[in-house]
Amino acid sequence: MSFERRRPEFTLTQSTAASDDSEAKPTHGFLARTLLSLLIYFNIHLRAQIPTNDIQRLITAWGKPGTLTDTRSHYPTEFSRGIVPIPCHSHNDYERHVPLYSALRAGCISVEVDVWLRDGDLLVGHTENSLTSARTLQSLYLEPLLSILARQNAPGNISESSSGQMGYPFAANVSGIFETNTSVSVSLLLDIKTDGQATFPVIQQQLEPLRTKGWLTHTSDSTLVPGPITVVGSGNTPFDLIQAEKGKRDIFFDAPLSRFWGEDVDESSENRTAFNAQNSLYASASFLEMIGKPWHGVLRPA
Repeated sequence: MSFERRRPEFTLTQSTAASDDSEAKPTHGFLARTLLSLLIYFNIHLRAQIPTNDIQRLITAWGKPGTLTDTRSHYPTEFSRGIVPIPCHSHNDYERHVPLYSALRAGCISVEVDVWLRDGDLLVGHTENSLTSARTLQSLYLEPLLSILARQNAPGNISESSSGQMGYPFAANVSGIFETNTSVSVSLLLDIKTDGQATFPVIQQQLEPLRTKGWLTHTSDSTLVPGPITVVGSGNTPFDLIQAEKGKRDIFFDAPLSRFWGEDVDESSENRTAFNAQNSLYASASFLEMIGKPWHGVLRPA
């Protein structure tokens, strides 16, 4: 008896179907290799997160509630860390997308605000039709400044040098806004657009929280005492009301530069001698009126 061993036969249809199926689906080997690669990756990644010594355990637990470091995780003066103050002025600061904070981020040490008295409050804007009750001197500037300085001068934020002297530049151990240079005072230039006699007392009232904290540059008798915030009045600011604050002045005047310089200025006149370092920390003028018109890089008389 003999047996004939025959090879299995497949029809063309079966062969084609098998070929198409192998191309449509990934092989089991490919899936297995992918899964293995993912397992290896996550194993390495997760193992790196598991502390293997005391230093890693300390870093992992740093700042978590209930640990010894829960009060140490936040850097006390992180608000302005790394920002270097520069002699830069933010003109019409309220028009920026983020008023005040954008200027501080750039290192500006002076911001200008146009102030309008409306219904007993001070609104901020360039023109009357831009005023809203939500955008006030308090909401955009005074309250943020209070919050910033409260953080920079939080209890326990003590800077003491090796000589044992306090590291604060201002009176009463006060630190300024910028951590890189805490001695820099930020100027708040208030351009009064409404009647000065009516607006000025409201400004004085709203500055009271900053005044109480000792955060305003002021005069004490004949001595200028620097503070983290220096307030200067411009526009319709009444000079006579600033002069009247002789005991302790904390709002200063933007003196008219045209009275200090020019061919027609009488150096002995009362208009010129009335302004001094006790009442005027600024002096400004119209560029067009004082210098002239720039034309192709050359200045010509106005």
